[in-house]
Amino acid sequence: MSSPALTTRDVPPRAAFALEQAGVHPLLARLFAARGVRSADELDDGLGRLLPPASLQGATAAATLLADAIAAGRRICVVADYDCDGATACAVALRGLAMLGARPGTLGYVVPDRAVHGYGLTPAIVDLALDGPADRRPELLVTVDNGIASSAGVAHAQARGLQVLVTDHHLPALGADGSVELPPAEVIVNPNQPGCGFASKSLAGVGVMFYVLLALRAEQRVRGLYDAADPSKPQPRLDTLLDLVALGTVADVVKLDDNNRRLVAQGLKRVRAGRMQPGVAALFAAAGRSAARAAAFDFGFALGPRINAAGRLSDMTLGIECLLTDDADRAAALAQQLDAINRERREVEADMRTQAEVLLDELLASQVDPGAPPPALVLFDPGFHEGVVGIVAGRLKDRLHRPTFVLARGQDGLLKGSGRSIAGFHLRDALDLVSKRHPGLLLKFGGHAMAAGCTLAEDRWPQFAEALREVALEWLQPAALDRCLPTDGPLPVEHFTLATAATLDAQVWGQGFEAPVFCDEVEVLQQRLVGERHLKLRVRHAGQLRDAIWFGHAEPLPTRVRLAYRLNLDEYQGQQRLQMVVEGAG
Repeated sequence: MSSPALTTRDVPPRAAFALEQAGVHPLLARLFAARGVRSADELDDGLGRLLPPASLQGATAAATLLADAIAAGRRICVVADYDCDGATACAVALRGLAMLGARPGTLGYVVPDRAVHGYGLTPAIVDLALDGPADRRPELLVTVDNGIASSAGVAHAQARGLQVLVTDHHLPALGADGSVELPPAEVIVNPNQPGCGFASKSLAGVGVMFYVLLALRAEQRVRGLYDAADPSKPQPRLDTLLDLVALGTVADVVKLDDNNRRLVAQGLKRVRAGRMQPGVAALFAAAGRSAARAAAFDFGFALGPRINAAGRLSDMTLGIECLLTDDADRAAALAQQLDAINRERREVEADMRTQAEVLLDELLASQVDPGAPPPALVLFDPGFHEGVVGIVAGRLKDRLHRPTFVLARGQDGLLKGSGRSIAGFHLRDALDLVSKRHPGLLLKFGGHAMAAGCTLAEDRWPQFAEALREVALEWLQPAALDRCLPTDGPLPVEHFTLATAATLDAQVWGQGFEAPVFCDEVEVLQQRLVGERHLKLRVRHAGQLRDAIWFGHAEPLPTRVRLAYRLNLDEYQGQQRLQMVVEGAG
């Protein structure tokens, strides 16, 4: 595949000037302006700047439901999900409800097994929650990071005498006529439900649950449970949960809009100051990362994958328990287990990715135009592992710059698929159109614009592949299929310093607010392979000698080349040095 074209982000001069005049570092002013920031107020990460909980539809009603349940000592069961967002949302719910007065013994949780139960609040999960002694059975189910498409599960719960509170952030299901179908829950809290005016539609599942807790605390304050003037009625500090909120938000790769950036920034501040859950501290240690220098990158690429690995290959109970325990020794032991599972996950992923790329090469060779990828890709092999289909789909999507689905056979014999998309192709809406054009083809589907999942019979996957390609042909313009790498242009030589790298690392970057990638012409003086697949470089840049590395790239570079790179602080034996981490060349 050809390398992506290097483009330069537009920097609105007035916005950059206004930010600089407000005291923002000149380089940061340029970077922030290029990412849509227009005033310094948008960079204020204070808790007082968070969107008000009352503006999130259903939050006030959820607060009343929970406040009544806590006051009556009713038993509450949290229905979690098997990814990092679901695990952190479960931990936030249980820790927060306990802080807000839920009595000991009244809180519990269940989490689906990916291979056995599938996704969401199914009737089987309801029965699992009710399995046990009558005096321990829940009376209220609270879903976190799931439930918005679980009409059958909600109805089953209610038929068995349970109330249901759905907290979710996924898109609702659509009926045959295109209308939104909501489950018949007592209360639904979801920024993406019809009629919700909450400004942050990108709130993660853990963020939704955190907002419900904020609303619950406000309701309890109205009921007289807390009084700032009365030392005997202190208000619980829900901000102590923000390390978990930040972790789940970054790991779920939701767009970091202003509100999400504030949540992540506040969580990072607490982690860097050492104020975090024992499980979070243990995960930093297991990953060999410094909590004192924590960045959003650590949440997304070090801690998040270790928690996700439990849901992919084992039991997400391990991840949830790691985040719930207050015993540092137990947290350390659980974090080590998660680390070991993550190493196994990497091996499974590497084998499956190799297998998938062989299939992909065969597919590309069979095209009318050999080597030209189809507008959308669907791959299946009986040897694929259900737990890593999403990761492999993401890798192949990055390689081809095409919407990609990878399918694996589940324990029930059905194919479980996970897809990743590119800008301009709303994956969940594409699945909805496929379902309408081919009734019965998809047994289940859901998700977001950029990531979605589906279930189908094994003998129908070629039909699904063709149907998805047809939608992609209709929706994707040729320009959308051209890969490009947005950059922030040249890095002024005066900013090529350790201090600049530290300043950049201290900011909150992520989905929709990408970390800076600079672009400069360099002279390549030395190049060699390290680890068989990484290109180590010595270059001359702006008259200075620099070290650079291009991970996962083995092809040699010409003597003069434009490099797109991130500025990286490389630490070895206690010494810090600057390194260019190459992202592309042109």
